[in-house]
Order: sequence, then C-alpha cells, then structure tokens
Amino acid sequence: MIKIAIASGKGGTGKTLVSTNLFYALQQLDYKVTLVDCDAEEPNVLVFINGDHITTYDITQKVPVIDESKCTFCGKCHEYCSYNAIFILPPAKIIKVIEDLCHGCGACSVACNYGAISEKDESLGTVSRYSFSSQAAVIEARMKVGVFSPVSVTKVAIKEAEKVSGKSGIIIMDSPPGTSCPFIQTVAGADYVILVTEPTPFGLSDLKQSVETLKTMHKSCGVIVNRAGLGDDAIYLYLLQENIPLLMEIPFDKAIASHYSKGEIVAKFYPEWQDELTDMFHSIR
Repeated sequence: MIKIAIASGKGGTGKTLVSTNLFYALQQLDYKVTLVDCDAEEPNVLVFINGDHITTYDITQKVPVIDESKCTFCGKCHEYCSYNAIFILPPAKIIKVIEDLCHGCGACSVACNYGAISEKDESLGTVSRYSFSSQAAVIEARMKVGVFSPVSVTKVAIKEAEKVSGKSGIIIMDSPPGTSCPFIQTVAGADYVILVTEPTPFGLSDLKQSVETLKTMHKSCGVIVNRAGLGDDAIYLYLLQENIPLLMEIPFDKAIASHYSKGEIVAKFYPEWQDELTDMFHSIR
C-alpha cells in the first residue's frame, strides 16, 4: 500500500484537479486505487467522478448527559475535562455540557462517583463509499453542518479507504486546505505529500507554511505548480533553495479551466496529461 496526500496551504490551488485526474490516470493502468475526499467541510470529488453508491454510514461521538438530580456539583468532571467542555457554577448549582467542545474521551464519566453522567450519541457526519470497478473506489467524508471539527469524520474515512484498498492498493487523499488540524490528520498517515501551489505571492506564502509544517512531521513532499506562467519565478527559486522536487507544471490555460468548470476530467481530453501524471507517480513511489 502507498498513501499519497494531495495538499496545499490555501484553497483554490487545484488539489481536487490533481487528485481526480491522478485517480483517473492510475485506473487506466489497472492499478487498484482508492480516492478519499478528506475535505469533509466541503467535499467536491464526486462533482468530477460518478460511481455506484455502495454504502453510507453515520459517524457519531459519545457526549455526556448530566442528571442534575444526582449531581453533587463537586466539580470533579470539570477538573478531569481537558477540553473545558463542562461548565459549572457550584454555588448556583448550575452545570452544563458544551457539546461543541466535547471530544468524547469519557474522562468525565470516570471522574463522577455518583452515577450522574450517562452518554448519548451525537452525529458528526457521514462516510460514503462509491465503486467504479473492482479496482477503483471513492470514499467521501462529509461533516454535519454545525459540527465544530471534521477531524473525527476524516479519520474514519481514511480507515475505510485502508480497508477497501487492502495491502497492495494506492490511496490518494484529497486534503482540506490550510495547515490546521484537518490537514494534519490527512497527511499524518501519508507516505508522500504532493503540494499544489501557484506562482503568486499568496501561493508562495502558503506553500512555505505547508512545507514548514511537513518538516516538523518528517514528511517527504514534492510540488506541482498550477497555472504556470501566471506569476513570477519566486516559487521556483524557493524550491531550488529548499531542494524540493518540482513534480509537474499545469499551464495557465483557458481550455483546462473550461473543462474543470464543467466537472470534467481533463486527462480524458489531454492524453499527455495521463502520461505526465503516471510518470510523476512512478517517480515518487
């Protein structure tokens, strides 16, 4: 198994463009490949790829429920909670669970000696699986609106991909933008990270943040420059200075943008793209 994360420091750089086209290109070579849409806050892989829906299941988390008739307002549950998810005012006999902050660790239940805390299931989102052939599948993580963090849903989606892929498959993870917790969760298990950027000051700034974050995680990475020819050469100088491989360039081309805006796989219209993507894949294996 090899797991490749497609990531960037900002949104709109072309992560999904690369992910979906690499997924398509590897299918043409009869590789066993699974694409995971890890951007649970705004998944869009299925805009470009249509498959047969296999299953969808809810992702839930245990959230404490406090029976105030049994509670002595001793405050131990509040002390045990590392996430400040329990608000308590003992003199006023007020105690509340702030569900958005709860991580479902169960520490409060362990702390309570009076049986005042039970648990309920709180829905966080869904994970869906779609099949394209015996060799290809897409896993979509989709967070429920209003949930504080997508990390738990993303984690389950990646585990589902590992189960579907088996020991010899390829997993492509379309990462959320930025360098916060959802990005960390996605790239943490990756064998290699492909960073997609653009040759602009904003692109370079966000690329640097991503690279520095990956350095602390000891992750190998390479870069794809999208919209090549749009800006200046600063991004290429940075790659040389940091000894980061330039894996591929995607030209600033109206025809490519047109296909992408229609939800089409660009590699179907440009066979040379398929060759470039598969050559890139073989270079990083």
